[in-house]
Amino acid sequence: MLIAAQLDGGAVRIEDLTEDNLVQAPEWGPPPRSCKYCLYWEHPELFAGGARVGEEGLLARKRAWLRRVRGEWGGCGKLLFLGGKAVGYAQYAPPRLLPAAREYPTGPGSEDAVLLACLFIVAAGYRGRGLGSALLTAILEELEGRGAVAVETFARRGSAENPSGPVEFYLKHGFRVLKEDPEFPLLRLELTG
Repeated sequence: MLIAAQLDGGAVRIEDLTEDNLVQAPEWGPPPRSCKYCLYWEHPELFAGGARVGEEGLLARKRAWLRRVRGEWGGCGKLLFLGGKAVGYAQYAPPRLLPAAREYPTGPGSEDAVLLACLFIVAAGYRGRGLGSALLTAILEELEGRGAVAVETFARRGSAENPSGPVEFYLKHGFRVLKEDPEFPLLRLELTG
């Protein structure tokens, strides 16, 4: 699915995340940090053991995860481009396909829900312009079309500097707190399907 629009004078495009376009995922800060190398949700054992895997190895594992999830469940992410530059990333799947969800005090999430693991607009200068809302809307429309019952996420209290996004953002979009936690409550939105 490709969604295109104009926002603040720039062309906004939202694409389904694939093994091919994963390399375009946003980058920020040194060394480069990027969602394309992040395996926090998919392979928590890499973080627990302090394993050293180079960027190519991380990218290969991320692609393998995307292929597996696409085969078992379907599409599981989106990229948001502004003026041709990727500035937003989202990733979602059933909690069973995101092992790190078991590590959260409010986790792992409900079996009937899709877990929105990441919805991230990488730079503060791009936030507050409706990009996150556009990305969330695209995800919710897709999941409703696929017959999903609900969407859940571990949002963060008190900080927008988190790949899952701030609690306030989700509350503004109709999510409710399902399980309370001082840092990462589990939020849920029922889909009308």
